[in-house]
Amino acid sequence: MNMSAIDIAGLEGGRVNLTSKQLDELEARLEGPLLRPGDEGWDDAVLIWNGMVAKVPALVLQPTSAHDVAAAVGFARDHRLLLSVKGGGHNIGGTSITERGLALDMTRMRDVTVIPNAKLAHVGPGCLLKDVDRATQKHGLATVLGFISEVGVSGLTLGGGLGYLTRRFGWTVDNLEEVEIVTADGEIRTANRHENADLFWAIRGAGANLGVVTRFTFHLHEVGPTVYGGLIAWPFDRAEEILRAYRRITTEAPRELAVWLNLLRAPAAPFVPEQWHGERTCALVVCYSGDLGNVDEVLAPMRALSDPVVDLLQEQPYTQVQSYLDAAEPKGNHYYWKTEYAAELSDRLLSTWRDLAAACPIPEAQLGILHLGGALNEHDGDDGAVGNRDARYACGVIGIWKPDEPEADTFPQWVRDAWKRIRPFSTGGNYINFQTADEDEERIWATYGANFDRLVEVKKKYDPDNVFRSNRNIAPRTRAGNA
Repeated sequence: MNMSAIDIAGLEGGRVNLTSKQLDELEARLEGPLLRPGDEGWDDAVLIWNGMVAKVPALVLQPTSAHDVAAAVGFARDHRLLLSVKGGGHNIGGTSITERGLALDMTRMRDVTVIPNAKLAHVGPGCLLKDVDRATQKHGLATVLGFISEVGVSGLTLGGGLGYLTRRFGWTVDNLEEVEIVTADGEIRTANRHENADLFWAIRGAGANLGVVTRFTFHLHEVGPTVYGGLIAWPFDRAEEILRAYRRITTEAPRELAVWLNLLRAPAAPFVPEQWHGERTCALVVCYSGDLGNVDEVLAPMRALSDPVVDLLQEQPYTQVQSYLDAAEPKGNHYYWKTEYAAELSDRLLSTWRDLAAACPIPEAQLGILHLGGALNEHDGDDGAVGNRDARYACGVIGIWKPDEPEADTFPQWVRDAWKRIRPFSTGGNYINFQTADEDEERIWATYGANFDRLVEVKKKYDPDNVFRSNRNIAPRTRAGNA
């Protein structure tokens, strides 16, 4: 069709005027649709999970192939357009959409091909975690992915990736074998440990800075299809007992057991006794992916914490455990959180955690601790840009509220103040995928630590003009500002 001219955000700020001829020429090179506001499919294409950081682009391209992506990247580079990439749109910082920019919506590239004998899966960049888990579990296989099934594989992986299987098999990127990627020069490249190895190293933890991945290849492991998991919760007035037990359980647990701790108000859900709706609780979310014959022995320390308010632990499909927390994070709510990695759960950290939960004014907030220690700690610190090999827990103050929540304007500051109280217990690193839009450049440096300067050199090589900047950005310059 003949597209009319449009003003679009430019890389250096301001607007770039694209003529109808330029837009028609771009569209002629594409197989996937180029959308403008009001077109069919527009609303879904621009919808992201965190309503607090929603933006409206000027154009959305929905590529169907690496060649479409290459055409879009080349066009954005040549015309100095602000470019963003949306995989699942489930990003706390809202970087998958830029205001008045050109957005690539990868949802039409959602194929999963499983090769059971080789224990490999080829995954399209528009896939959600549930797409991959459902395909691999048909063969009793899985890779390390997150714990909300609506999350996009691309964003999760390019930031390092963590989930219930991290204790057994490391970060998600420790299980990444290869990618096909379009870099800033418009070239379609293959990257693995042998081909474009420097690019592959950087992709594993900082990949959003280097290009648009159009195919992921993951190593798979024998997991499921049935595991033991679910949720169990106790009254908050037992917090000191539960927190100390959690430390003991996670210190002694086999790697097949991952346990998330959540201090939160019980939801008004059918599985919660009515008298506990809205009351503070201490909950454990459990995934045991080992020999089910050993479940009683493995969970004995947890069962010893008698009289739970809710006990939903049972044998169930791994895919069900992977979607267990979906309802806790619905699309459109406002999300604002702060997180840190920790190497241990000291008495002071646990007492701080309890005190924060007791004082939290945000009704739907969660104070969560993710149990990660195990395989990830056995890799060298420079095995992939992801780093953070000293992390054994991830601790987060998770603010969640509806857009019309009373006093919501005070909630972000409460989260920031709470975060200041947990920072003294940090390893110094943090998870890039958990960073909010308002975090400064020093947080990015801290994320990558000793790997940061090497990342800058790879960025200079593959994206010297910083075409890919709608992310937690690593600019092609040193910390002192030199190119």
